[in-house]
Amino acid sequence: MPAVEKPLSSAGPLDGGAAASAGGRFAPVAALRPDPAMVGDIAAAGRLPRPAPRLANIAALDLGTNNCRLLVARPAGGGFRVVDAFSRIVRLGEGLAATGSLSESAIARTLEALKVCADKIAYRRIASGRYVATEACRRAANCEAFLDRVRTEIGIEIEIISTAEEARLVVSGCAPLLDPRIPYAIVFDIGGGSTEIVWLRLADARDRRRRRPQILGSISLPLGVVTLTDRFGGEVSPVAYRTMVDETAVALRSFEKTHRILRHVDRQRVQMLGSSGTVTTLAGIHLALPRYTRALVDGSSLTFDQIATVSAHLAGLDLAGRAASPCVGRERADLVLSGCAILDAICETWPVGRLRVADRGVREGILSDLIQG
Repeated sequence: MPAVEKPLSSAGPLDGGAAASAGGRFAPVAALRPDPAMVGDIAAAGRLPRPAPRLANIAALDLGTNNCRLLVARPAGGGFRVVDAFSRIVRLGEGLAATGSLSESAIARTLEALKVCADKIAYRRIASGRYVATEACRRAANCEAFLDRVRTEIGIEIEIISTAEEARLVVSGCAPLLDPRIPYAIVFDIGGGSTEIVWLRLADARDRRRRRPQILGSISLPLGVVTLTDRFGGEVSPVAYRTMVDETAVALRSFEKTHRILRHVDRQRVQMLGSSGTVTTLAGIHLALPRYTRALVDGSSLTFDQIATVSAHLAGLDLAGRAASPCVGRERADLVLSGCAILDAICETWPVGRLRVADRGVREGILSDLIQG
């Protein structure tokens, strides 16, 4: 499947209200569970209960090829404060490349995870939310039937977003980690079914008309940790690993040719930021964390030499050895080398020398949009 280079236009401002009639950009709020803290004692002294405070919680759900993730937050100080979160590896796209459809076992795993999300959405009394699906649902022939089941059985309306919208949300979610002193940025997200690459020019503090990063171009590669693992397996030989790197590098050539990013790299005018389980896993291993800790990983940095060292370490382990790493675990043990191969290709194509690590992305971009209205 060829890479898809995406148009530069992005979605307009989001409506903070209920689900839009066209396109279903916002999911309807689920039935709310009563909150004991907000219920008055009607019997006490015959008084009526105090009115409940205005609901302010917002929610973002990202259903990817590998993960199902939910964030619930409350607007605070121009940003947001997370009040609840959920993440589970569901491998929705497992076997998709071979069959073209979502398997019954993958659907069952995903429905179980979405039930947890629906319970949290109801309990947290969501005022507005956006619930999206990405590459697996874009590609699966039976995705509409799957989303009908989600709507009927779970009560969540999930919207399939385009690759361009996915890239825009990743940039929006990661923008606070970009260094304003460096004028250009490569932002990427290595997903389960695809890899999004975005080429940015940062906002000029002197130009009031351009306060947000400007997307100069973006591309979606049909290469992700699940799709490559389905093809090459979890135990990867050195030859197979190099094949994955070379295949990804070839897919990146047209994007480099179009935007001539290397000329800016040579002038040290480019920064790189990665948003994915691959880069956060490598950062956790490099930091020798006894267990994965988001606060220590998000915003950290890795040199390309450090990336190469950790990738070589993982490649030297068998499946059980990778599973024993506290920052990899059993569920990611067979996927991590595919992610390392994609990352190696990105680093070889654009030798910036250092990578900023982001444990954030689509969900944070959705929350930022909801706050800004």
